[in-house]
Order: sequence, then structure tokens, then C-alpha cells
Amino acid sequence: MAKYTLKRIGYMLVVLVLLSFIMFMIYSLVPANRAYQDAKAQLTAMKNSIPKEQLNSYFDQIYLDYQRQYGTDTDNKVVRYLRWVGLAPLYDGSYNGLLQGNLGFSYEKKLPVVEVVRDPLLNTIKINILATVFALGITIPLGIHCAVKRGSKLDQGVQVFTIIGYSLPTFLISILFIWIFCSKLGWFPPSGMQTPGSSFTGAKKFFDELYYLALPLIVMTFCSLGGMTRYVRASMIEALSMDCIKTARAKGLRERAVIYSHAWRNALIPIVTLVVGWFLGIFAGSLVIEDMFALNGMGRLMIQSLRAADYDVVLLMQMFYVAISLFGNLLIDIIYGLVDPRVRVNN
Repeated sequence: MAKYTLKRIGYMLVVLVLLSFIMFMIYSLVPANRAYQDAKAQLTAMKNSIPKEQLNSYFDQIYLDYQRQYGTDTDNKVVRYLRWVGLAPLYDGSYNGLLQGNLGFSYEKKLPVVEVVRDPLLNTIKINILATVFALGITIPLGIHCAVKRGSKLDQGVQVFTIIGYSLPTFLISILFIWIFCSKLGWFPPSGMQTPGSSFTGAKKFFDELYYLALPLIVMTFCSLGGMTRYVRASMIEALSMDCIKTARAKGLRERAVIYSHAWRNALIPIVTLVVGWFLGIFAGSLVIEDMFALNGMGRLMIQSLRAADYDVVLLMQMFYVAISLFGNLLIDIIYGLVDPRVRVNN
């Protein structure tokens, strides 16, 4: 297991480097020049204090200073990439890249990228962890029950309900729930994450945020029920038809032991991929729901940064998603070995 894990980590690092190089090259092709924009802004601010005949030479100098500061004083894209990573020196011999802790600067927010991403990331994790726990707490028992009671009225009703929920787009469900719970019933606020103008602290702040997040959580949980319930049901039906389950029943084992100790263990193998991938997806956020309910999350931040051409933020977020995806693949393989003793990951 240790040898396999180290080998996979090595592969992950290679893939991470290749993808970071590709993404950096793609964004370097975007027609945006931060050094030029900053130099132009500085020249405009100091225009009245500089003689007109010196404007051009002064602009050239401050433009070069900004290029050196950002590491773009060369047309060699590979050198720029190495400077961004922190493996190549700037003009003065210093290193100031990712490896040195420089994760970029948001020119839209006028803050370091880490500070821009921190609150949306925490909000996204908080919202999606709650939604994932609620969804799994409902779908797994419901899917198992529908598989065991296959063909019953409850099973048929759940199948119709999940097909409807699975088929409707997320934005339509959001609009429908806002109309019902906000406009008609008035139970929940339609948007935001806290009471406007409030300065609550402690438990009052927690319950105020929970009140505002209740409807988005309901929508996210509802949208997750359809696909996951049907997936668990299908896996359990297949597991219950296996010969080992028939043998366990023939031996006189209790039905509860047959379902949860034998059938569920076999049904869990294909579900692991879906559940782990779903759980890791919490870091990306939900673009539609965050936008519909005005939640300060990662999905909404990504779209805002793209629209504002704030590419330092976008690039760091995508690097983070790549790292999470690579880690997720490794985690899935390791969990396979823990769930099913027949799976060996020693090579």
C-alpha cells in the first residue's frame, strides 16, 4: 500500500506540473497586460507633475518597473511560467512565485488572492458539507429500502419522485422553491447569507446564518436525491441477486444481517466512486445555487473573476481544483482496497 501510494503521488505531481503549465500558457495568451495598465494608471495620476516632453520616457521606465515586478519583462513564456512557479529568478535575482508563497494578487478586489478566496471557500465547504450529509442520510437508507422492497408502492412512488427531481434543472427547482417558500409561505428569505445590517455574534449569528442557508440547503439536498437514490437502489438490487446472498439466506442468517453485512458491502463498491467524487465536489461550489441565492461561494467567485478578467484568482482556483481531483482519484483507489478485500493496491 505504501509503495503504491508513493508511486501515485509521484504521478500526481507530474500531472499537476503539466496541467499547471498548460493552464498558464492558455491564460498568457489572453490579451491583458497588467504592467501596462498599472503604468498607465500611475502616469495618469502623476501627469500634472511631469513635463509633457518627459511623459513618454517616464512611462517607459515605470512600465519596465512593473514588468520586472510581475516577471513579464521577457517574451519567453517558459521563463514566465518558471517565475510564476518560483523556479526562475526575477531580474534582480530574487524568487517570488508559488513556491515562495506568492499565490497572486486580485486586481478586482485589490487584495491577495488567498484573502479573496478564503471566505468563499469556507462558505462553500460549510454549505456543501451540510447538503452532502443530509443527502447521503436520506438517499442511502431510502435506496436500500427501495431495493429490498422492490416493486412496492413506496418503491414505485420514490422512482417517480426521483425521476422528476433528476430531470428538472437546478435553476428551475430553485425558482420553484423560492416561489413556494418565500413568496407564498414566507418561511425563508430569498437571498443572502445573513440579515442585512446585522452585527450578530455567537449563537445568534450562527442561527441567523442557518436561517438564511436553510432554503439553499433544501434545494441542494432535493437536487441530489434523484440520482443518488436510484444509484444506491440499482447497486443494492444487483448485490441482492448475487449467489453469496442466496447462500447467506439459505444458512438461516437474519435478513438484517444479510442486507447490511453482506449485500450492502458488495453494493458499496460502485457507490464509493460516486460518493467520494461527490464529496470532493463540495470545494468547487454550486454556480447556479450560489448565483440564485446570492451566496458568497467558490462558484460565484469563479464567474465574477472571469467576467472581471481577474486571472490570478481564476488560475489559483483551477489549480486547486486540479489538486483536489488528483487527490480524489488516489483516495478512491485506497478506499476500494479497504471496502473490498479482493482489491489489492500494492502494485
